[in-house]
Amino acid sequence: MATPGPEFRPTHVIPPDGLPAWEAPDVARPTDPLDALLPVQLAERRGDWAYVICSNGWAAWVDGRLLVSVPRTPPAPGQPLARTADPRPLLARAEEALNQYRRAAQDLAEGRSDGESFQQRTRGMRVGMVVDGESVWLYDAEHERWVFCDGTQLSTYAAESGPGSGTAFTGAGAAGPEPTRVTGADGPPEPTRVVTPDDAPDGRG
Repeated sequence: MATPGPEFRPTHVIPPDGLPAWEAPDVARPTDPLDALLPVQLAERRGDWAYVICSNGWAAWVDGRLLVSVPRTPPAPGQPLARTADPRPLLARAEEALNQYRRAAQDLAEGRSDGESFQQRTRGMRVGMVVDGESVWLYDAEHERWVFCDGTQLSTYAAESGPGSGTAFTGAGAAGPEPTRVTGADGPPEPTRVVTPDDAPDGRG
């Protein structure tokens, strides 16, 4: 257990549903989950994993993509506002992917292609969109995540893979990239993602 010192400054909070935690960056070593909305300070990153020091003195490894970033200090007067993610490129990619699928399905229905050709043309294609008035949810296939759009900017809604997916940090003793030490709260906010029930250890933080 690590006791936060007087310099403790939360960089994130735990999501409203709490967060699974591990003793090490290894899904085979779970520990008690962290309580909802608990302030934490990000101390180290290893791929998807994040080592956090909590305001209650506890320290653990978590999936850093699920942490809710604490807003940084607003820009001083006279400084330009921060740039937000433009939704138009992702909207255009979703439209093009849907058009490609529509053309492939039309050729299949009208006999210009067979089932094997249809499968080849649509293999690997992934597109998702939910429109509810001014609110839109888009699937970002490049980053394997869902994003929310209010018409002006994008924000991460959920990501698919578990912590360490596609990295070396999936088992005990695995080698991987050198950890990145976080020295302050000036880094970019981390995206959120959905944790499957199999990832969540029993117990309470």
